[in-house]
Order: sequence, then structure tokens, then C-alpha cells
Amino acid sequence: MSERDLREQVRSLCKVFGWRLAFTQYSIRSPKGFPDLVLCRPTRVVYAELKSEKGKVTPEQSAWLEDLRACRQEVYVWRPTDLDQIAAVLR
Repeated sequence: MSERDLREQVRSLCKVFGWRLAFTQYSIRSPKGFPDLVLCRPTRVVYAELKSEKGKVTPEQSAWLEDLRACRQEVYVWRPTDLDQIAAVLR
């Protein structure tokens, strides 16, 4: 499953469970490494980096994820094999 297909699966789960989803379609002017998705449902905000099964987190992505975690944010790296976990997080 590609990252795009995974994003569509997450988008579907967000609709089912009442989450708002934001992602940058074209990241040319976005900060390098910023997470793919920002999900919001009161009282939570989730940042998610999407990867294919073999995809690697870049150093810039890792830095963003670490900084967000240090700010006590809910942060995930999700892969296609994580769909059950993703559904549990969003439920």
C-alpha cells in the first residue's frame, strides 16, 4: 500500500470517528519534515507521519516528531500494517 492509499484509509477512519484532518497537498513551501497529517477532535490533536512499509523517516521528519513529543503532543509514524492501531487511536 502506498502512502497515498494509507492517507485515504486514515481519511476514511477520520470521517467515521469524527476527526478533522489536515494535510499539505504540495509541500514545496512547507517546513521540511513537518508531519504528513494533523488530526483534531476535541480534546486531542494527533500528528502522524505516513510511511510505506519500507519507507524511512528522514532526519528532518525525525526532528519534528521528537520536538512535538517533547511538547507532549500525540505523535505517530503509521504504516499500512498499523491500520488496526490507527483505528484504535481514532476510535
